[in-house]
Amino acid sequence: MQPRTPRRRAAAVIAALTAFSALTALGTTQAQATTPAQDVVTPATKFYVDPHSKAAQQAFADATNGDIENAVNMAKLASWPQAQWFTEGTPDEVRAKVGELVHRARAVGRTPVLIAYNIPGRDCTQYSSGGAASSAAYRQWIDAFAAGIGTDKAVVVVEPDGTALLPKDCGPAADPTGQLTAARIADLAYAVKTLKTKPRTAVYLDAGNVQWRPVGDMAQRLLDAGVRDGDGFALNVSNTHPTDHNARYGTWISKCMWFATEKGGPADSCAGQYYSAAAPNDGAPGNAVSSTDPTTWHWTDAWFDQHVGNPPTDALHHFVIDTSRNGLGAWTPPPGKYTGDPEAWCNAPGRGLGPRPTADTGVPLVDAYLWLKIPGESDGTCTRNTGGTIDPEYGIVDPPAGAWWPDQAHTLARNAAPRLTFNR
Repeated sequence: MQPRTPRRRAAAVIAALTAFSALTALGTTQAQATTPAQDVVTPATKFYVDPHSKAAQQAFADATNGDIENAVNMAKLASWPQAQWFTEGTPDEVRAKVGELVHRARAVGRTPVLIAYNIPGRDCTQYSSGGAASSAAYRQWIDAFAAGIGTDKAVVVVEPDGTALLPKDCGPAADPTGQLTAARIADLAYAVKTLKTKPRTAVYLDAGNVQWRPVGDMAQRLLDAGVRDGDGFALNVSNTHPTDHNARYGTWISKCMWFATEKGGPADSCAGQYYSAAAPNDGAPGNAVSSTDPTTWHWTDAWFDQHVGNPPTDALHHFVIDTSRNGLGAWTPPPGKYTGDPEAWCNAPGRGLGPRPTADTGVPLVDAYLWLKIPGESDGTCTRNTGGTIDPEYGIVDPPAGAWWPDQAHTLARNAAPRLTFNR
């Protein structure tokens, strides 16, 4: 047998990718026949895989160019479910696009994951700025989003950063009267309630990540923004913090909300994840420093044991965790490299895919691990606050937020932890 040339190897990879896509679609239809129709997210839930995803397109491009190693990695990445983001458009446009997605998912017996990302004043005019022109426009957009889902199954994550980054958080002059923040809270509550009117839609309101808002602060924000009308909340969207850290943080938030609503205690009295390294071992709330130290979290656990106890799981809000880039945990720049904010969240270098998307997490309050941030899409033109336009970690101007970045996708797949395999 003659050895294969690079062109023949590429053709073989492309043929294998095509066959794999067809088999995956067929197997999905058969496997989902017994999924209970009334349940949206159960351990048996299988999420929708877009056969035309950016990773799938990259796999074919790499194979065509003879880059077989990256082609195979991209094919593996493409075989796993990822969220689809809806960030703009008229009500008619978003209704049509959402409807098309849920129809494709229904045809193969899977549940799609959608992200609604169009809140007015989005991202404090930073890398992902934009959003609807007004609250009225946003609510029309949400109405159309919900109409597009109809009676089909769907999981919707509502407004990444929308609750953790309120207008009042954008700077001292951003919302002097508080009106913008009040409007944001009301818009989020409207979105959750409207989407949840759909009979087979699970709705999770975004809640930042473990390194952001203190437990009590986030618990109160979620309550104000209508989390009780949905199914729970989402953590770690577009971030790299470890799964277990977010799971612990989410559990505290759930217990804090129960403490506030069922026991009448103020949410801001709940113990948090921030402690001084010299904090006394007395279970007092810890919100003293700007970064977390998991070695101190036994004090947080002790506070909840004493003041909250162990409410039944079905009495607590559940949550989902984005594991699309946290396989190696968060990035920490070398000491002294940056004098300002190194933007550790922004296109963090050398990261890897995290736990695979699944609704069978084995963690009582965690409904699913999901790839919410699309692996391989840029966070924006990060500069590490150096004053220039170049990202010093890459030596280039990063692609705009949401743009596909092949090199980043290749790195995430290569560094996946656990090792990346095909989704069978």
